[in-house]
Amino acid sequence: MITIAVSSFKGGTAKTSTTLHIGEALARFHEAKVLLIDFDAQANLTAGLGFDPDEFDSLVPVLQGNKGIEEVILKTENPRLDLIPADTWLERVEVTGVLAADRYSHERLKSLLSTLPYDFILIDTPPSLCWLTESALIAADHTLICATPEFYSVKGLERLSQFIESIGQRHPLDVLGVSLSFWNTRGKNNTAFADHIEATFPGKLLQTKIRRDIQVSEAAIMGKPVFASAPSSRAAEDYLSLTNELIARLPLSTCKA
Repeated sequence: MITIAVSSFKGGTAKTSTTLHIGEALARFHEAKVLLIDFDAQANLTAGLGFDPDEFDSLVPVLQGNKGIEEVILKTENPRLDLIPADTWLERVEVTGVLAADRYSHERLKSLLSTLPYDFILIDTPPSLCWLTESALIAADHTLICATPEFYSVKGLERLSQFIESIGQRHPLDVLGVSLSFWNTRGKNNTAFADHIEATFPGKLLQTKIRRDIQVSEAAIMGKPVFASAPSSRAAEDYLSLTNELIARLPLSTCKA
């Protein structure tokens, strides 16, 4: 099993769309059994797959020891793709119940995921360096970093790099790559942004860039991935290419796809 935490220090980097579409591409085109975990209290990944966050339990009761993890897993329209949804209770889960008194609470998610029967687990983290993000990174084998070709997004990578390095000193964690979304091939500052990413995460900038495509927003409204709603769109093309590039970066011994 390969666990990937999808992370970003800034909102608006297409982190949730990237998580959803990589997961769907792995399940749809590579026949992998995939679990998506919405670990962001905004619950956009949950809504993006057509679920109402107010109707289902998140990982909160599981982390608190009141439910088994299998009880909160939802089936999606793709039989190979499952989801653990999010809700607003996630936002302060670490200061409530048994977690508040547990000095090792960051380790709990890793333990919960260790026995699940999936080829891939992808965790959509909040766009901040909080307890949820730290728990996800500790639980993960790899992190995929999302950014946009904008000044504040790229500058935020420096703090994220320090955060990841700190966690990596305690738990094995590999930076799988840096994915750029909302890409304009004719952007005048593209080279400068790429150089800054290379300086912060050497050798990690992914070749595939996700271009702007209104089809992503329209698919989210329908609660579907673009592979289902607009399979010939450039977003579908880019996300499949990105998934294939990520698979090529994974150790062959751990990836069946």
